[in-house]
Amino acid sequence: MPAFDKSEYMSRLQEVKEGMEERNFDVLLVTDPANMNYLTGYDALSFYTPQGVVVSLDEEHPTWLGRGQDKTCADRTTWLDEDHIFAYPDYYLWEPEKQHVMDYVADYLEKEGLDKKSIGVEMDAYYFTAYWFERLKSRLADANFGDATMLVRNVRRVKSENEIEFMKRAARIVEGGMRKAIDSIEAGVRECDVAAGIFHELISGTDEYGGAYPSLVPLMPSGEKSNAPHLTWTDDEYEEDQIVYLEMAGCYERYHSPLSRTVYIGEPPERIAETAKVVIEGLNAALNAIKPGATCHDVQAAWQDVISKHGLEKESRMGYSIGLSYPPVWDENTEYFRPENYTVLKPNMAFHVMPGMWVDDFGVAFTEAVRVTEDGSEALADFPRKLFLK
Repeated sequence: MPAFDKSEYMSRLQEVKEGMEERNFDVLLVTDPANMNYLTGYDALSFYTPQGVVVSLDEEHPTWLGRGQDKTCADRTTWLDEDHIFAYPDYYLWEPEKQHVMDYVADYLEKEGLDKKSIGVEMDAYYFTAYWFERLKSRLADANFGDATMLVRNVRRVKSENEIEFMKRAARIVEGGMRKAIDSIEAGVRECDVAAGIFHELISGTDEYGGAYPSLVPLMPSGEKSNAPHLTWTDDEYEEDQIVYLEMAGCYERYHSPLSRTVYIGEPPERIAETAKVVIEGLNAALNAIKPGATCHDVQAAWQDVISKHGLEKESRMGYSIGLSYPPVWDENTEYFRPENYTVLKPNMAFHVMPGMWVDDFGVAFTEAVRVTEDGSEALADFPRKLFLK
């Protein structure tokens, strides 16, 4: 069963079609798995093979196109009827130079009389390759192709109340994962054993609901490695006088709520303790700046004002939109808190506010997943903002 009522999917579909009309697209080929889920409910770990959803202005419902053995996944997870679920046989995967899945897609579009239309494709989606695009163009020489990477994503920016509820459930899940990690970190404990405990909490979830696999594994570099925020775990043991950076997300029905905290084993040096205070001060300033009518630029500027006052600099973005996602990241890839982004915030937009400082020999970060409310912002997780000492 899909996660939402059919009426919610139809409302999303209507917004997407309005976007298609504005961009002069007659047809949209959706290959981003999060966008496929958003429009149809399709949810399976099948995106390593070609699949897609076709939206046509001339057809009320979208059509799922995927691998034969994944048809039952479409039957079980989407709201689509049998007339809008098409599966290709496996031989399309055997010798792709001779017969490719994009040939199957082209045949479907030809059969439906859509082969000479204006077709939008998600050129910058993770799971739509240059080879796929070239193959499709070679088969549909009379079609007019355009980039529609952001079309569905832009509709996804503002969440429904149901989506926000799923993200709040994900926040309850990540609270458990973070609490387990902090409780488990001690000198002499292996990093991999702490990671195993985190995964147990993220998947077990709460007594009321379980968790799904997150789009990104927990990030947990320690010691001097903590200045490299995208490292995971090793089988090394934690040591006395060591800093540990933790970043993870709870996931419920593919909706994410990330959270980061920093731990120190022992008595932290003054430089680390003071940096932690600055980052937390900057985080609070950014959260206070989030409200309807403010811009992404305003939020970044609030953070920048704090760290500049303390003589610190940071070039990377300090936040990004979140919601429904699949591997490799939980970033929604729509909006970012950065100086050049003047997108106006609206209620029920959701972000991972990601302030952190990664310097030569350590890294410190404290982050929150938040939603924009009618008059401000709301942190989805309830977890202390402090440097945890072990």
